[in-house]
Amino acid sequence: MAEQRVRRPMMAANWKMNKLVREAQEYVSQLLPRIENAEGVDVAIFAPFTSLVEVARMIRDTPVVAGAQNLYYEDSGAFTGEVSALMLQDIGAGAVLVGHSERREIFGESDELVARKTARAVEAGMLPVVCVGETQEERDAGEMWEKCSRQVQRVIEELGELNGESIVFAYEPIWAIGTGATASPEDAQDAIGQIRGLLGELRGEEFAEGVRILYGGSIKPGNVGEIMAQTDVDGGLVGGASLEANTFAELVNGAANHKDS
Repeated sequence: MAEQRVRRPMMAANWKMNKLVREAQEYVSQLLPRIENAEGVDVAIFAPFTSLVEVARMIRDTPVVAGAQNLYYEDSGAFTGEVSALMLQDIGAGAVLVGHSERREIFGESDELVARKTARAVEAGMLPVVCVGETQEERDAGEMWEKCSRQVQRVIEELGELNGESIVFAYEPIWAIGTGATASPEDAQDAIGQIRGLLGELRGEEFAEGVRILYGGSIKPGNVGEIMAQTDVDGGLVGGASLEANTFAELVNGAANHKDS
């Protein structure tokens, strides 16, 4: 599919609930010089709220984007413990993770809530990275596509008119997150290809060809080349392997090397 080369690859670090401010400062200081020659790939760091201000400050004049790990769909009000898109933008965040499996599985976020959060991020001009994926039990029961397609459809239903560059999806098989297990490159391509096909049915081929779809699930330097070589895979949402600056730099440089136009 020649059109896929138009999509700019993205490598995103999800620190989850890790790194104090000092550790975040050290990480960014180590990362930036190691990726300065990685042209043609977008880089995002999804940091905890406590270190997000400092990450945003340190990368302000670089191509790297500061991202939050969550947001709420209201701009203000009596929502103790929540953070709005306007608050995130105020400190320099340009992207946000929405519907990560840990938010869905541990904190009970519904497809409806994820969709509303996504719509608010798009409306505010932030780039949402929307996560979809299945558990091992769902995969074994043959329910993978039912689960993923439902999650994708609910998000698209909530959104108004937008182009594919306004949103990123990340396919993250839950059984491969933090377990060391990884979907084969062919499995990743199959799932992501189906998602792109569904987006085409829902919003047209032009929209579908513009949407970047990342793979998330124990991606590391040893497999990034094979995964990035797949036609419909546009990058990675990286968890554990993103916690070391050197390792994440390898992934960024690997993405740049394997997605040259």
